Amino acid sequence: MADADLPIRKIWTQVEEIRTAAGRPDDGGPLRKVAACAVVTNPLAGGGFAADLSQLVTASSALGTLLGGMARELCGPVESYGKAAIVGVDGEQEHGNGMLTSAFGDAFRAAIGGGAAWISSATKVACAGAVIDVPLAYKDEIWVRSHYDALEVRVPDAPLPREIVVIAAVASRGRLNARLGGMSVADVRRAAGRMV
Repeated sequence: MADADLPIRKIWTQVEEIRTAAGRPDDGGPLRKVAACAVVTNPLAGGGFAADLSQLVTASSALGTLLGGMARELCGPVESYGKAAIVGVDGEQEHGNGMLTSAFGDAFRAAIGGGAAWISSATKVACAGAVIDVPLAYKDEIWVRSHYDALEVRVPDAPLPREIVVIAAVASRGRLNARLGGMSVADVRRAAGRMV
């Protein structure tokens, strides 16, 4: 488990369910958005510039598996995903990016069953209780416009100055009443030879 590499102080989850938009539902049913967050110790905080961030990258794989599994369990079937990190003020933004490389992304993708090569992300340095908007996109093809969305995440007491909040976010579908055209989920499934 991730504790062996980076101690986890707490796990934080949130679930949002949107049933109507602009006063109306749509045929796809409610939109469920979930964030699973791990508040971990930042071993590089306060140490000044460090060229080698491999300790963060390596530890992030276990977090991708853990958080991805938790998010999937709370969401049910997943269509969209995104990732983010908030670094405490004794660290630097690059520490958050180190937690979200392909080591985390590949483990997260495997945990929820995504096929897209790219998972959108956001990082920043902030104090405890800061908000971050986690970008979301369709899990099997970044160009599905109906699934461009975001989930606002805030952990009330994190990150402390020497911590990082690592976030895996998922959604059950695209935006309610999305109507801007472009590539659809059905198009992606047809191209992959799957039934729509």
